[in-house]
Amino acid sequence: MNTEPQQTVELKELRCLIAIVESGTFTDAAIDLRISQAAVSRNLASLERKLGARLLRRTTRQIELTPAGHRAVSTARRVLAGMDDLVREARDGEGVLRLGYAWSAVGAHTVDLQRRWAAAHPRTALELFRSNTPTAGLAEGRTDLAILRRAPAAGPGTAMGTGAGESRIQSMQVGLERRFCAIAADDPWARRRSIALAEFTQRTLVLDERTGSTSLRLWPADAPPAHIIPTTNIDDWLTAITAGRAVGITSEATSHQYPRPGVVYRLVKDAPPIVVELAWLRSEPHPLRHALAGLLSELYTA
Repeated sequence: MNTEPQQTVELKELRCLIAIVESGTFTDAAIDLRISQAAVSRNLASLERKLGARLLRRTTRQIELTPAGHRAVSTARRVLAGMDDLVREARDGEGVLRLGYAWSAVGAHTVDLQRRWAAAHPRTALELFRSNTPTAGLAEGRTDLAILRRAPAAGPGTAMGTGAGESRIQSMQVGLERRFCAIAADDPWARRRSIALAEFTQRTLVLDERTGSTSLRLWPADAPPAHIIPTTNIDDWLTAITAGRAVGITSEATSHQYPRPGVVYRLVKDAPPIVVELAWLRSEPHPLRHALAGLLSELYTA
C-alpha cells in the first residue's frame, strides 16, 4: 500500500501540458504562456512526477503523447474549462440556474417563466433540465433547483418540506395543478369531459410510482384500479396509453407539455390537486431560489 502523501496537481502544470501539446514545442509553449522554456520543462516534470507516469515522448522532430498523456490531456482540458467557467461566472454575472423536473416543467406557464426570468435576471440564464429521478437531478448534483410534485420515497435524508427537520431536501409550495386522465383517442372515455376516481376500478392504470405525480394512495385500499402496468418514464407511459393498453393520471402540466397524436387528456373531477414545490438541497440553497419561487407563484396564481 502506498503511504506517501498525495501531491496536489497545480493548474499551471496542466496549462503547460496543454500548451506543449497545442503548440508542438516547448519553445512555443513558453511563448504562449509568457514564461521561460525552463519553467515549462519544470512544470511538465513536476506533473509527471505527481502522476507517476510519463506523459510525453520527445524526439528530435516532434513530441508525442503516451497513452497516459492522452488520458491526462483529456482530463486537463475538462478541468481547465471548468475553471474558466468559474472565473467567467464570477466576473460576468451569476451564471446559469439549472431547474430540474422529472416529467414536466410548469406546463402552460413554461414559456412565460423563461421569458419573464430572462427579462428580470438577464445575467443568470435559466436552463430547464429533465432528469428522470425522484429529486429531478438534485441528489445527483445535476440541477440547482427542482420542480417536484411529490416527495421522494421515504428514507434517510429524503423527506421534503421546510418542516422536515434534518431532511436533505427543502422546498416551498409555488402552485397547485389539477389532475388529468390520459386516454387513447379512440377510447370511449375520450368522448367525455371528465372522469371520476371510482371509475378506475374497472380499468388498467399505467403508473410510475418513482418519479410520476400519481400513486395508489389516490384510491381507497379496498378499491384500487383493476390492474397496474408499472413504468419508469413518461415516454413508456405515453406509449402504453397510445396503444390502448392502459389509461394514466397525471398533472395538468403534462397535458400541456406532452400533447401527442392518439392521446387525449380529460379532467379527473374528484381528485385532489397536485401540490407543486420548488425544491433545493439543504446544504446548497441557491441564492435565487426565492426569486424563482416568487415568479412561479405569480404565474400559478394568475
